Amino acid sequence: MANLKELRSRITSVSSTMQITSAMKMVSAAKLNKAQMAITAMRPYADKLTELLQSLSASLDSDSASAYAEEREVNKVLVVAIASNRGLAGAFNTNIIKASRDLYQNTYAGKQVDFVTIGKKVNDIVSKTHTVIANKSQVYDDLTFANVATIAEELMVLFTNRSYDKIVVVYNKFRNAASQDVTTEQFLPIVPVKGNENVNLDYVFEPSKEEIVEELIPKSLKTQLYKAIRDSFASEHGARMTAMHKATDNATELRDALKLSYNKARQASITNEILEIVGGAEALNN
Repeated sequence: MANLKELRSRITSVSSTMQITSAMKMVSAAKLNKAQMAITAMRPYADKLTELLQSLSASLDSDSASAYAEEREVNKVLVVAIASNRGLAGAFNTNIIKASRDLYQNTYAGKQVDFVTIGKKVNDIVSKTHTVIANKSQVYDDLTFANVATIAEELMVLFTNRSYDKIVVVYNKFRNAASQDVTTEQFLPIVPVKGNENVNLDYVFEPSKEEIVEELIPKSLKTQLYKAIRDSFASEHGARMTAMHKATDNATELRDALKLSYNKARQASITNEILEIVGGAEALNN
């Protein structure tokens, strides 16, 4: 059994760690509330815009289809991996790294797969074994639609100039504070809705459908990427809050166990001292 000095030192260390994890939990909880409201308010708009775009694209003739909807043989794939700049968030970053590697090794095996990383943690790992053409982690320094739109425009150029045949986005979709879903979405080319009988195309369009689609596509793609990053941002704080909550609970249990061991050791030490005193007194009497 450890001596009293070692136990006191461990109790102090665990208590200090517990204070840090508890503070990080409260900070993440405060940030999560703001991030959750932002993504909750944005989702209906983003989903409706995507639905409208897909419906219009489905009604266009093949000759009028947009360059962003061009289907071609997939030889070169670009994966946009969205994670975070910081750790201490459980399996949040690890799940994105695993999903990205699965795309490279299985889904697009035998094809050229390059990466655009958003988040220092995923960039540090992926860049060691794969080609990262751009690291956009600085977007978290000022997470605005304008900054994300710049990234989306760069991705659109890479597709239209045929540098890549397909672009997919991998991110954690926010469900609640304790749960996030690793999601892989096709960014480009745009896939029109096919065989959907519920799509109502009986409208009079002004200007033409082609002009509307060409106007909506860039805006929809920028919104889609912004939503993915916002989802990931909210998921990060939810994952960190949950991880720090568990860490605080574990530290509390460990501290209590150490205190119990300390009290037992202290009691045993006192008992031994009493026995020594009593033994010495009896020896003097004899």
